[in-house]
Amino acid sequence: MESVNNTVTYVNEATDYVNEAITFGNEVPLIAEQAVSDQQAAKELETKLEEMKKDIKEFNELQSPDMAADLHQQMVEQNNKVLVGIDLYLNNIEDGKLDPAIVENTEMFKSIQEIAGIIEQIKQLGQ
Repeated sequence: MESVNNTVTYVNEATDYVNEAITFGNEVPLIAEQAVSDQQAAKELETKLEEMKKDIKEFNELQSPDMAADLHQQMVEQNNKVLVGIDLYLNNIEDGKLDPAIVENTEMFKSIQEIAGIIEQIKQLGQ
């Protein structure tokens, strides 16, 4: 019974995390475009990037149930790609300018879509 509870808890936490990641993936491109020429948008972008970075690290440290270990590892791998993208944005912001070419780099957002696909498989474990 404890194994079932752990699986349900993990599925719920993973689902919440993925919903946050999807929201992040939808909001950030627009804010990043504005941040190229708007200092206030750059501050907002920096805040969102830092928050997502924290959420990713917390998710990566979650203990997944054995039956979800492979899927969790896939999500961690995609998360690490997102972290690289976030660091690229943050370094750009710290340098005082956000390069439009960085904004157009969609690799980070592709990884978020991959995460969204993995969560569907994880949800099936909870049923």
